[in-house]
Amino acid sequence: MFTGIIEALGTITDVQAEGTNRHFIVQSPFASELQIDQSVAHDGVCLTVVAVDNQAGTHVVTAIDETLQKTNLGQWKPGRRVNLERCLAANGRFDGHIVQGHVDLTAVCESVEDQNGSWLYRFRHEPGPGRVTVEKGSICINGTSLTCFNSTDDGFSVAIIPYTYEHTTFQDLHPGTLVNLEFDIVGKYVAKLLGK
Repeated sequence: MFTGIIEALGTITDVQAEGTNRHFIVQSPFASELQIDQSVAHDGVCLTVVAVDNQAGTHVVTAIDETLQKTNLGQWKPGRRVNLERCLAANGRFDGHIVQGHVDLTAVCESVEDQNGSWLYRFRHEPGPGRVTVEKGSICINGTSLTCFNSTDDGFSVAIIPYTYEHTTFQDLHPGTLVNLEFDIVGKYVAKLLGK
């Protein structure tokens, strides 16, 4: 389980295809602390560490075709930066919200507005069952726990403070960018119970 509080930015250094799978080599500040079989969220996608190179400061994760089709990982190329979060320690602080690392679908960034001290982003997604946002509720975008507003059936807005802008890949987003969305698990259960 994750909380949507980004620990570090990683950089994709190589992408290797093997059948329908893709192996991503990721350079990060904490690669030497990782262990094989550990779960790490990459732009909100929970992936298993399959190799670590302490000397290079990299780790390797593998995405299967299902993951490539349902997320933005199919677009990843060397040089791309990604948000990284290790799973929550049992004695850790719960600073964000419950994030599983299971992306529901992708959304498109519609607009980015510089508000002279913060940034306003608008995202649009396909409507459907369980794809629920509420005013001042939680949403996970590329692994980042955020509060949404101006919520509709197919979109919402978020406001980004300077710290988040500087320490996540939000500074790399622009209109047309595809992002990973994970809706609030509590909201998804309530929607299912209500048949929505």
